[in-house]
Amino acid sequence: MMLLGAPAIKGKAKDTAIKQKIEELDRAVQRLSLLRAHDALSLLKNSLAMTKLLYLARTADCSGNQLLDEFDNKLQTGLSKVLNVDLNDDEWLQASLPVRNGGLGIRSAQTLAPPAFLASVASTLTLQQSILPDRFSLLEDSSVTSVETKWSFLSGSGLQASEEQQVQKIWHKSMTEHHQALITSRAVHATDKARLLAAGSPHSGDWLHAPPIASVDLRLSDEAVRVAVAHRLGCKACEPHCCLCGIAVDARGLHSLSCRRSGPRHQRHHYMNDILCKAIKRAQIPAIKEPTSLLQQDGKRPDGTTLLPWARGKPMAWDVTVPDTYAESHISNTAREAGAAANRASASKTAKYGALSVSHIFVPVEIETAGTWGQSAIELVQEIGKRITTVTEDTRETMFLFQRLSIALQKGSAIAFQSTFQTE
Repeated sequence: MMLLGAPAIKGKAKDTAIKQKIEELDRAVQRLSLLRAHDALSLLKNSLAMTKLLYLARTADCSGNQLLDEFDNKLQTGLSKVLNVDLNDDEWLQASLPVRNGGLGIRSAQTLAPPAFLASVASTLTLQQSILPDRFSLLEDSSVTSVETKWSFLSGSGLQASEEQQVQKIWHKSMTEHHQALITSRAVHATDKARLLAAGSPHSGDWLHAPPIASVDLRLSDEAVRVAVAHRLGCKACEPHCCLCGIAVDARGLHSLSCRRSGPRHQRHHYMNDILCKAIKRAQIPAIKEPTSLLQQDGKRPDGTTLLPWARGKPMAWDVTVPDTYAESHISNTAREAGAAANRASASKTAKYGALSVSHIFVPVEIETAGTWGQSAIELVQEIGKRITTVTEDTRETMFLFQRLSIALQKGSAIAFQSTFQTE
């Protein structure tokens, strides 16, 4: 029996509805493979995956249905095809996490079905009870109890408080944290520990939220998307080979992020600095890059300075730095604490330009290669975004600026990755 497009009871109708969604997903993946990787990833993440199944998951008890495994397998295979990466089970589990937890935001049907149904039941409980006769008690619904048991098993925690049961996000958060802890517990090498900490840090995945619009330089190339995903999930990015500098490069290709023979590292730095300078000017504050007369005694030049007072009657000077999360000098610290390399770079830059404190407010802009932001960089971008909002009256300006810088970081990393291969 179908009611408002959803199966009312378990049986053939429910299986038929899920099979239809699997067929639609399969057809969508075939068509997405004809698009640019960034466009396809954005569509799959936001429109064509679990969003197509969510109404069915909220209106019918689908948890535990074996067809959801088939849906997830199609989703995993489709994601691998679209991105040109080979995903094992652990990498797929991480990819299915929300972006803020280190994933790609491609939700798994098996893990999202119980939270969706339980939240729907709780939010409509009063209405259902008012419709049914008094002799029926929905609190003793065996199907709901069964789903709660499955949710407890998948999340490793007890039931939510009654006032929180109507929010699907809260049900799903417990499962997400459980899966995130499971992935972290399996990380043995320092590189994997540092990668997972960085992936779950604030703003490291902002490039995944950026719309792939080429006209505003927000679209990543297919290769840049592949490398960014491979580095985020720990996938194989290339065949082991020897870098131009003579050092062996493993299958993940992380050496490129810190190779001293890599010219693109400087291009990445200039590109990110240019974005910051243009943003400051967009806030109607004149600024110049690499001023030559600030420190005449030693000739040091920060990346830029404002020509009007920024705060406390002083202009602001900034300097962009992109330390490598996986460099030998940082890996022991970044494997224990997210942002350790950024904090170290911030202290180094502050000491280097300490003489500027008399006449300027100096702000280091530290963003690690794995995407972790330093606190001073976050605060500066938030302040610039707030000032641009004052001019444009668009409250999304801060979000846009974070996304542009995150995209610039991924573009630079992809170019650096390519520079390790022999061209002749």
